[in-house]
Amino acid sequence: MIKRALISVSNKAGIVDFAKGLAKFGIEIISTGGTARALKEAGLKVKDVSEYTGFPEMMGGRLKTLHPKIHGGLLGRRDKPEDLKEMASHGIEPIDMVVVNLYPFKETISREGVTFEEAIENIDIGGPTMLRAASKNFTHVTVIVDPQDYSGILKEMDSSQGNVGRGTNLRLAQKVFAHTSSYDAAIASYLCGEKTGSDVFSSQLYLSYEKVCTLRYGENPHQKAAFYKEATEGLSLASAKLLQGKEMSFNNYLDTHSALALCLEFDKPACVIVKHNNPCGVAIGENPKESYKKALQVDPVSAFGGVIAFNRTVDEDTANEIIELFVEVIIAPEYNASALKVFERKPNVRLLEMPDMKAKTTGFDMKRIYGGILVQEWDKGRIEDFSTLKVVTKRKPTSEELEAMSFAWKVCKHVKSNAIVYAKNDQTIGIGIGQTSRVDSARIGAMKALGSMKGAVVASDGFFPHRDGIDAIAKMGVSAVIQPGGSIKDDDVIKAADEHNMAMLFTGMRHFKH
Repeated sequence: MIKRALISVSNKAGIVDFAKGLAKFGIEIISTGGTARALKEAGLKVKDVSEYTGFPEMMGGRLKTLHPKIHGGLLGRRDKPEDLKEMASHGIEPIDMVVVNLYPFKETISREGVTFEEAIENIDIGGPTMLRAASKNFTHVTVIVDPQDYSGILKEMDSSQGNVGRGTNLRLAQKVFAHTSSYDAAIASYLCGEKTGSDVFSSQLYLSYEKVCTLRYGENPHQKAAFYKEATEGLSLASAKLLQGKEMSFNNYLDTHSALALCLEFDKPACVIVKHNNPCGVAIGENPKESYKKALQVDPVSAFGGVIAFNRTVDEDTANEIIELFVEVIIAPEYNASALKVFERKPNVRLLEMPDMKAKTTGFDMKRIYGGILVQEWDKGRIEDFSTLKVVTKRKPTSEELEAMSFAWKVCKHVKSNAIVYAKNDQTIGIGIGQTSRVDSARIGAMKALGSMKGAVVASDGFFPHRDGIDAIAKMGVSAVIQPGGSIKDDDVIKAADEHNMAMLFTGMRHFKH
């Protein structure tokens, strides 16, 4: 039977109603600070922690619950006579329930302009200590960290004469340790972010992820899978709202991530179509409908069953175009009502709405390997003004070629290496993906090309190691090339471009994507 509860919460949602529910069972309530005031104002009888311990709060509230009467009451084992004897000799009463949620550290550090001092003051000390103590003694103590559990606990108490079962207590304790682990990881990560040297990576990596959902399966049906979201705020597919369609799959999330990442490269209305985690059509248009039609035109066969990303609101005209194609997922910042009505005709199409597409990218890009994890910064490398790039050939690019090269370079960044992107104006016309030879990527991209290659430009994610790649694309009619440069054979490559009267830019930046 629960006789005494300690309540101290930062998030006060639902706490008054929960405390009133406890009071119906005659449970004595101990509380602190703002929580005590809120409960008293609601007419509840509450004993302040300082009154209970006989020791005042100190240091501006930093020290209030760290006292033997509190932690002895939480840790004392009711089935151990020696514990009960020691408790009695020191006047320690059992505390049977703890309701605590912590200072909003994660929310604090997510605010713009927050100071280091503000962040430090939002590190909770007493709260995690009480939660851990109560959870360790879950056989005898009920511990609640999540307001979502309030109603369920009261229902269980109603049906069991004020008791909470061991199974429930264990589940709640598991939840607490996961919560405090995440909380500590956020603090450690933040403090390690206060750099004392040039290395952006700390000696320890602290990760905290919260489970969003279990997925039907992984990349293949025999693999189990789940989706976890980062604890930090920022650009996240977890915040995208599924407006219609089946639940997202593992592969859906991978493809949607790739489509979104590429679509965010463009300021003008853009459409990206992805299949098997690679773009098969990318275009810019005056509006979403035009950009979609141009992107689809590039490779309609590969687009079948693909994922489509837009950086503008999807309207009815665009929806009427898309509805003719089998599509797995569409992601956009918004859909107007008439577009949603059109998509009702294909209820299995997953519509993801993500208004915060411009949120900043947080954390790191991570890849798991046997026995460890590889961590790198997200590839945020961008060229703001392509007209400032080094022209290495005798012929300079025309303004039209320069515009097409800037477009192709942005696409190339998101294509698996070796990557070759053919483009005209603001539309891809062929993409060579993931070959072990850059020449092979060039040939495959040309094989799938949309129409004539004459006057097209090429973007390459890495340098051309030999002139053979330039010779190959010149035969197809390519007039200009943008590439990182840096090969020991650069002179040969430039000579080949000059022989074919091609313009070539060196970016000095590569975009390998493995």
